[in-house]
Amino acid sequence: MTRRSPMRRCDTTLLTKRTQSRGFTLVELMVAMLLGLVVMGGVVSVFITNQQVYRSNRALSDVQDSARLAFEMIARDIRIAGLTGCENSGRIANVLNNSAANWYTNWNNPIIGYTAGQTDSAAPSRTANTESLMLLGVEGTAVTVKANTEPSAVFTINESSTNLQKGDIVVVCDLDHAAIVQLSSVSGTTLTHAATGTPGNCTLDLSFPTVCSSTSSYVFAPNAQIARLTAADWYVSSNGDNGTSLYRASVTINSTSGAASITRNEMVRDVTGLAMTYHQSGDASFVTADNVTAWPSVDAVRVTLTMISVDRRAGTNNKPVSRTFTSTITLRNRVA
Repeated sequence: MTRRSPMRRCDTTLLTKRTQSRGFTLVELMVAMLLGLVVMGGVVSVFITNQQVYRSNRALSDVQDSARLAFEMIARDIRIAGLTGCENSGRIANVLNNSAANWYTNWNNPIIGYTAGQTDSAAPSRTANTESLMLLGVEGTAVTVKANTEPSAVFTINESSTNLQKGDIVVVCDLDHAAIVQLSSVSGTTLTHAATGTPGNCTLDLSFPTVCSSTSSYVFAPNAQIARLTAADWYVSSNGDNGTSLYRASVTINSTSGAASITRNEMVRDVTGLAMTYHQSGDASFVTADNVTAWPSVDAVRVTLTMISVDRRAGTNNKPVSRTFTSTITLRNRVA
């Protein structure tokens, strides 16, 4: 019987162990690394895509929220344009001196729009290729008349106090008619409308129709309403921060001098476009401002806003998300 050499058995055992503990070859490592890179690339791609989708959705949501806010504020002014609060918009006495000379006192045009090519005196810094809209109405809160003493031009109100001030231009109305007049004095519950101030009143008589030389005196009935006249001009302009915003210009009367000043408030940021078309009673379609034949017959406004996102890289090609929205708003006192 042949016996194996102990040394040979040892060599065979070492060779077997060496074969079993052999590592990866270079080719195997490169293939494994390539597969790992492919997997990692897929994960990173999915992450970046999801992140971009999230940014786009968030930007779109912000744009929609801003548009909703802008429409709500514009709609509030449009709906009350020409509204006196007493359902007598056809019978309005305006005793202000040179009432047609200023846009904020000219009740003959409580709504008037301007195309991009027309000049709007209340919006001299309007962004090119955008439109603007002037509106006159009354504040939502009012005081009521307890007694109207004439010809001394004094109103005593039912309320214990009021936020009305000297110089305010107000609309007084009862079931017969309304009158636009400037207050010359406010003291407690007493309001006076003397023929003084700036622009001042041409007469103490608030009868309809207005006759500046009249010496008569119309007495408003108890519980007649008195509300401050509001004037607003909506337009788009630069916000001084490398962008454009929706602005609302309003008029403030100095209680001491009676002088009027225009305050411009930034309402909504990142509005790049504003356009309007108008519907005239009896017409079948909306027209641009330069094609309106009679502003007193306008009973609805179609407002179009163009908005961009705050995140300027949220859209495709690293550009801002941009959307255009349209809303149709009716004037409450001109629709049945």
